[in-house]
Amino acid sequence: MRLPSAPESLPMSEIVLSAETTRATGTRSSRRLRRAGRVPAVVYGLSQDPVSIDVAWTDLRLALTTDAGVNVVIHLEFSGEKQMSIVKDIQRHPVRRDVTHVDFLRIDPKQDVTVDVPIVMIGEAKEVTDADGMVDQNLFSLTVNAAPDSIPNEFEVDISDLTIGDSLRVGDIVLPSGVTTDVDVEETVAVGMITRSTLEAMAADEAAEAEALAAEEAAEGVEGEGGEVSADDSGAAADEAADDE
Repeated sequence: MRLPSAPESLPMSEIVLSAETTRATGTRSSRRLRRAGRVPAVVYGLSQDPVSIDVAWTDLRLALTTDAGVNVVIHLEFSGEKQMSIVKDIQRHPVRRDVTHVDFLRIDPKQDVTVDVPIVMIGEAKEVTDADGMVDQNLFSLTVNAAPDSIPNEFEVDISDLTIGDSLRVGDIVLPSGVTTDVDVEETVAVGMITRSTLEAMAADEAAEAEALAAEEAAEGVEGEGGEVSADDSGAAADEAADDE
């Protein structure tokens, strides 16, 4: 089922999610909540006590389908106040993949938060594809530090100039002003490589060429051993025939 998207005109700072704090903890209570279309959750951080809450799944889904994805800043509204937060963890059912629990982290608008931002490859690595290779993406997200209102939605990595054996690294990603990362700048993001099937095909071609060359050399050896008679040998044979007469 296709999930509805959040209104594009809704600013990040105005995404408000109403929450209830009356839920009882425990497996049975959580199951009843989920059957009622609500998701058990907890909000913690900023040296405050954790609070068990629950939110409507439809509202949560709408909040998480903005361009910011799971890094969207959400204002949780409960107990007569709003608390700025981001989703820190989402737990899902192992089979149905339904959301079973959410961890919200309280954040301070004046302090940087650490989040994982998706990495998206753009462009076409023509030299790699022309060589029957492929671009192997090793890093799918980058952990960055950013102010809550400056969290990037994604990082685009252009692979157009990539060649076989060449790679793009974390240091090649252009970070917006005020956004930093503690990840090693030499860590590989993507690399142009020969595929296994191409390597096997190349090995098969080399083996076939070697076999053909060996067969050709063997044939030449057989001809050299008994297929040709030198002029001296012909003369000696004629003399022997005359003596016999």
